[in-house]
Amino acid sequence: MKFIATCFIFSIPLLTIAQAQETKNVFIITIDGFRWQEIFNGADSSLINDPQYVQDTALIKQSYWCADVTERRKKLMPFFWNVISANGQLYGNRQFNNNVNVTNFFKISYPGYSEIITGYPDPLTIPNIPIRNRNTNILEYLNDMPAYHNKVAAFTSWNIFPYIFNKKRSGFIQNSGYENLDETDSSETNTLINEVQDGIVKKTHTRHDELTFLSSMEYVKQHKPRVVFLGFGETDEFAHVGKYDMYLTQAAKIDRMIAELWYYVQTDPYYKNTTTFIITTDHGRGKKPSSWHTHGLFTKGSGDAWLALIGPDVTPGGEMKIAQQHYQKQIAATVAALLGERFAANHIVAGAIALPRPILHAGTVAAVNGNGGVTAAK
Repeated sequence: MKFIATCFIFSIPLLTIAQAQETKNVFIITIDGFRWQEIFNGADSSLINDPQYVQDTALIKQSYWCADVTERRKKLMPFFWNVISANGQLYGNRQFNNNVNVTNFFKISYPGYSEIITGYPDPLTIPNIPIRNRNTNILEYLNDMPAYHNKVAAFTSWNIFPYIFNKKRSGFIQNSGYENLDETDSSETNTLINEVQDGIVKKTHTRHDELTFLSSMEYVKQHKPRVVFLGFGETDEFAHVGKYDMYLTQAAKIDRMIAELWYYVQTDPYYKNTTTFIITTDHGRGKKPSSWHTHGLFTKGSGDAWLALIGPDVTPGGEMKIAQQHYQKQIAATVAALLGERFAANHIVAGAIALPRPILHAGTVAAVNGNGGVTAAK
């Protein structure tokens, strides 16, 4: 069935109420299958002490355990809890009834990533196999605009992303799985990365995240794209084989890589103070010790997600402790909104998240709602 109506969702307009909108570049960063429990609570005591999931419980606890939850989550994700918590916003701690949820029916990776980039939870079954996505995504939409043309790029560890992005149709720069980099593009670094990749004997469908990160960093430094999608994948891989110790270790590595990327953009004149990071996950995982390693339609907790933002137009709010409900499908319009654009597609697009805005006057914070109107909240 084809959608013949084009739906225009009016997202956040350029702000003129308190200050000019500063975001000129957006980085969308995903950590595959990483639970909200570890984001907000750090290592799970029921899992880190279980030899079924941890090879050396004493050693892993030295790295990631502390009885105090505030310190424990800092040990696992120091960038999230030292930098984003001080300068950005974190959503999804269900202990405060602050919810971010997947709305697609399936709660697996392909539908999750599709929902993130299209703003639409496609009701048709999309398994995790190479099927071209029929739905328009925010990256191709922006790439078709003169201001962003050839300034959109995606680097991902999972090799199914070219189908989620519909690479054949979408036209923006993409590198996924163990795909080689263009050696004429930049130089010795790309050649070295290709040599390392080619030397890996046992390749899986998910490239090592460090290689994905290095590839993206080299491209960003050379070409200065305005919109970047960076998809990490190994957290989900380690979870599926029940290695909680490696799941934690990989999350800590990803936190450090995001920190390095943030440091780079904040020290590069092109990106400094004009770049917003949106960090999230494609799906949750099981809530129980017996189900944490899996996810899907029949596993409770699989629809529980989280969201972190940091950038010039993101009011420092830290951990959001008020009762709220946000959805994965709102991210695409939020990306457009932060850039002062409106995302239109060949399907329904959910409205942008109403982010708290800079203070207008004492005790009042401006917020922009999904219909483009301005509201004030105490």
